[in-house]
Amino acid sequence: MGDNFSDKIKQLRVKHLGEKAANSESGKVVKAKSFAFAVRVVKLRQYLNKEKKEYSMSGQLQDAGTSVGSNIREAYRGESGPDFVHKLGVSLKECNESQYWLELLYATSYLTEAEFESIYVDALELDKIITSIIMTKKNNLAKK
Repeated sequence: MGDNFSDKIKQLRVKHLGEKAANSESGKVVKAKSFAFAVRVVKLRQYLNKEKKEYSMSGQLQDAGTSVGSNIREAYRGESGPDFVHKLGVSLKECNESQYWLELLYATSYLTEAEFESIYVDALELDKIITSIIMTKKNNLAKK
Protein backbone atom coordinates (compact mmCIF):
# COMPACT_ATOMS: atom_id res chain seq x y z
CA MET A 1 0.00 0.00 0.00
CA GLY A 2 1.73 3.12 -1.16
CA ASP A 3 1.19 6.32 -3.06
CA ASN A 4 -0.64 4.51 -5.86
CA PHE A 5 -3.21 3.21 -3.38
CA SER A 6 -3.72 6.65 -1.82
CA ASP A 7 -3.94 8.32 -5.24
CA LYS A 8 -6.50 5.78 -6.45
CA ILE A 9 -8.69 6.25 -3.37
CA LYS A 10 -8.51 10.04 -3.74
CA GLN A 11 -9.46 9.86 -7.45
CA LEU A 12 -12.45 7.65 -6.70
CA ARG A 13 -13.63 9.89 -3.87
CA VAL A 14 -13.42 13.02 -6.06
CA LYS A 15 -15.19 11.26 -8.92
CA HIS A 16 -18.07 9.95 -6.83
CA LEU A 17 -18.39 12.46 -3.96
CA GLY A 18 -17.31 15.64 -5.68
CA GLU A 19 -14.27 17.81 -5.09
CA LYS A 20 -15.55 19.54 -1.94
CA ALA A 21 -16.62 16.40 -0.05
CA ALA A 22 -13.61 14.38 -1.17
CA ASN A 23 -11.14 17.03 -0.02
CA SER A 24 -12.84 17.99 3.22
CA GLU A 25 -10.31 18.65 5.97
CA SER A 26 -12.79 17.51 8.60
CA GLY A 27 -11.24 14.66 10.52
CA LYS A 28 -8.47 14.02 7.98
CA VAL A 29 -5.76 13.28 10.55
CA VAL A 30 -7.80 10.93 12.73
CA LYS A 31 -9.21 9.18 9.66
CA ALA A 32 -5.73 8.62 8.23
CA LYS A 33 -4.24 7.46 11.53
CA SER A 34 -7.11 5.08 12.25
CA PHE A 35 -6.87 3.61 8.75
CA ALA A 36 -3.11 3.11 9.13
CA PHE A 37 -3.73 1.48 12.52
CA ALA A 38 -6.31 -0.88 10.99
CA VAL A 39 -3.84 -1.90 8.28
CA ARG A 40 -1.20 -2.63 10.94
CA VAL A 41 -3.69 -4.68 12.95
CA VAL A 42 -4.67 -6.77 9.91
CA LYS A 43 -1.02 -7.38 9.06
CA LEU A 44 -0.29 -8.28 12.69
CA ARG A 45 -3.10 -10.81 12.64
CA GLN A 46 -1.74 -12.34 9.46
CA TYR A 47 1.71 -12.61 11.09
CA LEU A 48 0.33 -14.12 14.31
CA ASN A 49 -1.76 -16.65 12.38
CA LYS A 50 1.09 -17.72 10.12
CA GLU A 51 4.11 -17.53 12.42
CA LYS A 52 2.69 -18.09 15.91
CA LYS A 53 -0.43 -20.13 15.10
CA GLU A 54 -2.46 -17.74 17.26
CA TYR A 55 -6.02 -17.18 16.06
CA SER A 56 -8.37 -16.21 18.88
CA MET A 57 -6.84 -13.08 20.43
CA SER A 58 -5.62 -11.80 17.08
CA GLY A 59 -9.14 -12.17 15.69
CA GLN A 60 -10.53 -10.16 18.59
CA LEU A 61 -7.82 -7.54 18.03
CA GLN A 62 -8.67 -7.34 14.34
CA ASP A 63 -12.37 -6.88 15.08
CA ALA A 64 -11.70 -4.05 17.53
CA GLY A 65 -8.78 -2.47 15.67
CA THR A 66 -10.57 -2.18 12.34
CA SER A 67 -13.73 -0.93 14.04
CA VAL A 68 -11.92 2.16 15.35
CA GLY A 69 -11.62 3.69 11.90
CA SER A 70 -14.99 2.56 10.60
CA ASN A 71 -16.73 4.22 13.55
CA ILE A 72 -14.70 7.39 13.02
CA ARG A 73 -15.80 7.47 9.38
CA GLU A 74 -19.39 6.93 10.49
CA ALA A 75 -19.10 9.73 13.07
CA TYR A 76 -18.05 12.26 10.45
CA ARG A 77 -21.24 11.45 8.57
CA GLY A 78 -23.29 11.71 11.76
CA GLU A 79 -26.74 13.22 11.82
CA SER A 80 -26.10 15.64 14.69
CA GLY A 81 -23.51 16.79 17.21
CA PRO A 82 -24.64 14.27 19.84
CA ASP A 83 -24.62 11.50 17.20
CA PHE A 84 -21.05 12.50 16.29
CA VAL A 85 -19.99 12.31 19.95
CA HIS A 86 -21.74 8.97 20.43
CA LYS A 87 -20.08 7.36 17.40
CA LEU A 88 -16.67 8.67 18.39
CA GLY A 89 -17.33 7.26 21.86
CA VAL A 90 -17.87 3.85 20.29
CA SER A 91 -14.61 4.30 18.39
CA LEU A 92 -12.83 5.18 21.64
CA LYS A 93 -14.18 2.01 23.27
CA GLU A 94 -12.92 -0.08 20.35
CA CYS A 95 -9.53 1.62 20.63
CA ASN A 96 -9.42 0.74 24.32
CA GLU A 97 -10.39 -2.84 23.53
CA SER A 98 -7.57 -2.97 20.97
CA GLN A 99 -5.16 -1.90 23.69
CA TYR A 100 -6.43 -4.73 25.89
CA TRP A 101 -5.83 -7.38 23.22
CA LEU A 102 -2.37 -5.99 22.47
CA GLU A 103 -1.54 -6.08 26.19
CA LEU A 104 -2.76 -9.67 26.43
CA LEU A 105 -0.81 -10.76 23.35
CA TYR A 106 2.30 -9.22 24.87
CA ALA A 107 1.67 -10.68 28.34
CA THR A 108 1.31 -14.16 26.82
CA SER A 109 4.52 -13.80 24.79
CA TYR A 110 2.91 -13.74 21.35
CA LEU A 111 4.43 -10.30 20.83
CA THR A 112 7.97 -9.23 21.62
CA GLU A 113 8.47 -6.01 23.55
CA ALA A 114 9.48 -4.18 20.36
CA GLU A 115 6.48 -5.50 18.41
CA PHE A 116 4.14 -4.58 21.24
CA GLU A 117 5.48 -1.07 21.79
CA SER A 118 5.51 -0.31 18.08
CA ILE A 119 1.76 -0.79 17.61
CA TYR A 120 0.66 0.00 21.16
CA VAL A 121 1.89 3.60 20.94
CA ASP A 122 -0.25 3.99 17.79
CA ALA A 123 -3.29 2.85 19.76
CA LEU A 124 -2.46 5.26 22.59
CA GLU A 125 -2.06 8.13 20.13
CA LEU A 126 -5.43 7.35 18.56
CA ASP A 127 -6.98 7.19 22.04
CA LYS A 128 -5.60 10.65 22.83
CA ILE A 129 -6.78 12.17 19.52
CA ILE A 130 -10.28 10.69 19.74
CA THR A 131 -10.64 11.80 23.37
CA SER A 132 -9.58 15.32 22.43
CA ILE A 133 -12.08 15.49 19.56
CA ILE A 134 -14.88 14.25 21.82
CA MET A 135 -14.07 16.77 24.56
CA THR A 136 -13.86 19.65 22.07
CA LYS A 137 -17.19 18.73 20.49
CA LYS A 138 -18.88 18.33 23.90
CA ASN A 139 -17.58 21.75 24.96
CA ASN A 140 -18.82 23.30 21.71
CA LEU A 141 -22.23 21.68 22.11
CA ALA A 142 -22.50 22.94 25.69
CA LYS A 143 -21.92 26.54 24.49
CA LYS A 144 -24.94 26.42 22.18
